[in-house]
Amino acid sequence: MNPILDRLDQNPVIAAVRSREEIGRAASSPVEAVFLLCGDILTVKEDVLSLRQAGKLIFVHMDLLGGIGRDAAAMDFLAQTAGPDGIISTRSQMIRCAKERGLLTIQRFFLLDSQSAAMTAETAAASRPDLAEIMPGICPRVLKKLSRQMKTPLIAGGMIEEKEDILAALNAGAKGVSTSRAALWDM
Repeated sequence: MNPILDRLDQNPVIAAVRSREEIGRAASSPVEAVFLLCGDILTVKEDVLSLRQAGKLIFVHMDLLGGIGRDAAAMDFLAQTAGPDGIISTRSQMIRCAKERGLLTIQRFFLLDSQSAAMTAETAAASRPDLAEIMPGICPRVLKKLSRQMKTPLIAGGMIEEKEDILAALNAGAKGVSTSRAALWDM
């Protein structure tokens, strides 16, 4: 089975870490997975190691990682130097590049209207990420429709601020919910 889904079965809440100061809190929380949405080429190895020691599944957001390109060499560097379990990216070419290197992949999609929702399903079918993160994650009706349409499991993210948001997303078919709101990491 998919190692991400195994961990999300244990705890569907994902810590979305936006600052290096939050890494310790994510490491000591009961979440199984962490989205590293901060850092740079100089700090990523240390950040991943800190989370790895806590037993977390770690995904580095390539589009937000400072000081590093968005190409095959960057992916090689990340995989060989920092060693996360996977990456997050909005870019299909980064998803393919990471998959070629044996990393797990999460492709992030921003929904603006019904056409962007339709394009999400098409793009995910072509790039075949391990999971697709749908943002904003507070649209249960759209999440439900996409979870039926897509073969790719979904994560809801963005604007998740209350326990009810998490429950609504999970009830709509999301396999996990990412949130930067640390109070929700302890659910």
